[in-house]
Amino acid sequence: MDRKLALSRRTALFGTAGAVVAITLAPKPASASLQPATEAAMKKLIGEKKLSEGRITLRLPPIAENGNTVPLTVAVESPMTAADYVKAVHIFADRNPTPDVASFTLTPAMGRAEVSTRIRLGQTQDVVAIAEMSDGSLFIGRQEVKVTIGGCGG
Repeated sequence: MDRKLALSRRTALFGTAGAVVAITLAPKPASASLQPATEAAMKKLIGEKKLSEGRITLRLPPIAENGNTVPLTVAVESPMTAADYVKAVHIFADRNPTPDVASFTLTPAMGRAEVSTRIRLGQTQDVVAIAEMSDGSLFIGRQEVKVTIGGCGG
């Protein structure tokens, strides 16, 4: 009986640990608040247009041991046809001294809406991507990256 009870505790412990990891690594909703500098940079780029969640997948390491070079891939669900394509992808690092990191211009000839690069992160923060569609709609996605050694100096 005692062995059965120990197994139950162990199973519960592993189940709880798994749930904590899943919650910690889950992307944050785009509606969560951003730093004022990031919001200002985004507003300068898109104005008062409405941002919708979805269609964007960010691939970043959950933990970056060195913030100097963090690999990033942004993919956007789109048929990439002349009538429906991703015009641009904009990247923001919420807690960097300068939050606007990169902008990529895309065309239907690219065949798929995916960009990859390496970015510099000064500390643990959210990386935000905005996809600008050919019909004028905007989509937003974000993911937190835990940085152990910052890459922005200072």
